[in-house]
Amino acid sequence: MIISPQSLDTNLSQLLAEVKSGSMQLPEFQRDWTWDDNRIRGIIASLSQGYPMGAIMRLQYGNPDIQFKYRTITGVKGVSVKPEHLILDGQQRLTSIYQATSSKEPVSTKTEKGKAIKRYYYLSMEKCLDDDEDRFDAVLSIPEDRKIKENFDRDVKLDLSTREYEYENKLFPVNIVFDSNAVMDWFMGYMTHYGMKPEAMDEFKRFQADVLNTISGYKLPVITLDKSTPREAVCKVFENVNTGGVPLTVFELVTATYATRDFDLRKDWVQCRNTICGFGDTLRTDLFDGIDETTFLTTVCLYTSYLNKQSGKTNTISCKKKDVLGLPYESYIANRDAVLVGFKIAKEFLLRDQCVFRQRDLPYTTQLIPLAAICAVLGKSKCNEPNTIKSLSRWYWCGILGEMYGGANETSYAYDIEDMVEEVNGRPNAMHTINSAVFSSTRLLTLQTRLSAAYKGIMALLYKEKCRDFMNNTTIDIVNSMLESPDIHHIFPEAYCEKMGIKRERYNSIINKTPILPATNRSIGGNAPSEYLGAILKKVDGLTENELQARVESHFINYAELKADDFNGYFIDRAKSLLNLIEKAMNKPVTDRDAENTLDQFGASLA
Repeated sequence: MIISPQSLDTNLSQLLAEVKSGSMQLPEFQRDWTWDDNRIRGIIASLSQGYPMGAIMRLQYGNPDIQFKYRTITGVKGVSVKPEHLILDGQQRLTSIYQATSSKEPVSTKTEKGKAIKRYYYLSMEKCLDDDEDRFDAVLSIPEDRKIKENFDRDVKLDLSTREYEYENKLFPVNIVFDSNAVMDWFMGYMTHYGMKPEAMDEFKRFQADVLNTISGYKLPVITLDKSTPREAVCKVFENVNTGGVPLTVFELVTATYATRDFDLRKDWVQCRNTICGFGDTLRTDLFDGIDETTFLTTVCLYTSYLNKQSGKTNTISCKKKDVLGLPYESYIANRDAVLVGFKIAKEFLLRDQCVFRQRDLPYTTQLIPLAAICAVLGKSKCNEPNTIKSLSRWYWCGILGEMYGGANETSYAYDIEDMVEEVNGRPNAMHTINSAVFSSTRLLTLQTRLSAAYKGIMALLYKEKCRDFMNNTTIDIVNSMLESPDIHHIFPEAYCEKMGIKRERYNSIINKTPILPATNRSIGGNAPSEYLGAILKKVDGLTENELQARVESHFINYAELKADDFNGYFIDRAKSLLNLIEKAMNKPVTDRDAENTLDQFGASLA
């Protein structure tokens, strides 16, 4: 949708009047005012010199479809009216200027180190009129008692606690600059203090012309978005103009919308997160600790959209940003608990059936959105049926090993929930993710770090196949994953491979890696396999070579080739074994095992 904002240079005095009256306020999603003392001094200095400070952007309030909760700018008191405009960009500047120039209360700010302070601001007439002085230095920050002290607060260095002291020090209070009557009163007092001397009159007139008139006549470009601007456009505009701060999330916009229903979505999310993460559970892992509020809202939106299509309310399933932004409060309340149950079922599915135990081992957080929504639709009883587990497992591994969830995934989510619910219930479906998933044999060579979803997935498949630690025979399950913290290490050690001139692209690939415990890794060191296998046999009392061979081969490693330090033979054999494991998980063949490209890169067929 094309929007047509209006831009108009507006007197700063008018904007401050609108702030004071409540005609211009903040949407609830705006973060708190944060500027420190020096930034306030800096903007006063710029203002006094007429320097540009960027445009103000605001949204006309009144669209019944965008009912954001609102609040006044920090420092505005005793105002409870419906605004005409909401500030999208310029809060920090307007709040700083309003508090420093238009409030009679001291400004509650902070030092550069974050210490809370209260300050009044003054302009030094003499420094403002001296071209050699930096204007920043002409802006004084004075404590709330209007006294600057030294010697551990025992001595008063500067006292501005009375008008007479202000006149004496030629320091003009910034908080009266837009009050013409107060400026006139200050001028008359100043002239009286200096006995109506002509030089005092000349100095003040110069200060008024060069500084006060510059401030009082200052104009800001104001861009106003019409109230018909759609919610998703407001979100995008705010993200674009807020590049210097923390980006606005969909969650914050929805929070502001729901706040008009006297519902605190942030507070509700804390409770939901506790449930999702399992805080308080007897046996808890950090598996779902990476799920954020926007992920949860997207899942609720996907689930809601599916139900709406099933009931004939809509023709499509969608959970794109605009859909999440438009998620009705009533739908959220109606479907939130079912989605929480869906996340709980999804966690059990991953822990029990897929051997994904920790957050660091989770291939995709994004795939949890359709998984939880699917589980919410099917329910616990259906999800525990063997055929359902089989169908969900195939879909899950096709998504991971096909690396299907790395980009914009909202369209895939919509396909997934419809396909999998139909599949589980034995009805025809397109099986988009399963049919689109492809794993290439040569991908094994480029899987070098756990940053890849497929890399994490293959390690989980080894856990699922009950691979055992070389030394203590431990299989990795939910308990052992927390107690002993296995990690992924080289089978032919890196130092050995470097010494033997084996290419890094081979020895550092997933083909040469497996999950083992720290004690075993220390025994391996940088030694040749023939050496460390012998060392393990000596270290572990009662361990026979047949048993060690069984443990090693539980990792799909050819023991004879490993013991013979035959890297090339071992490497090709394990690549074939991992491809077998991948085919089993995806329930579809890897079709390029003996393709020309595979032969070129491996030097042998993997068929």
